[in-house]
Amino acid sequence: MWSQLSSLKANFNTNAQEYDWVRTVSSKLAVPKVIRLLSYAKIPHRSIKLNRRNIYARDHNLCQYCDLAFDSSELSLDHVIPRSQGGVNSWQNLVCCCVRCNTRKGGRTPTQAQMKLIQKPIKPRKNPVVAKSMSYAKYASWQPFLDNAYWSVELI
Repeated sequence: MWSQLSSLKANFNTNAQEYDWVRTVSSKLAVPKVIRLLSYAKIPHRSIKLNRRNIYARDHNLCQYCDLAFDSSELSLDHVIPRSQGGVNSWQNLVCCCVRCNTRKGGRTPTQAQMKLIQKPIKPRKNPVVAKSMSYAKYASWQPFLDNAYWSVELI
């Protein structure tokens, strides 16, 4: 049925370029912008991985000391409480930091280095990389459905 609808869109719609298409050897299918899920089997909860990409996305590529935006290649990770002082790798102890600020802070805490964190590091509730990609213009057509879901989803 979806293939029939796709062929109608391709043949009779003057705005066929507005759709994303998947091409096979024998046909092409219009990719729906939104698919409404009416029921689902519960899947196990997955924790968000503690990795460099997710920390940079959580902090929006902003140095958490000087509040300036940098390209990922110009950033490093900083342990708020340095490992030399018992700090661990955790969401609450790792922040995005420019090389200049990281060098200035060295193996000291922000208080010892007389530096202040822009915001307290926390573990995000949602995957920060996914949240960042949802802001792209490509997904603007999803917004009415996401807004409706926000207000109408049953809270348990």
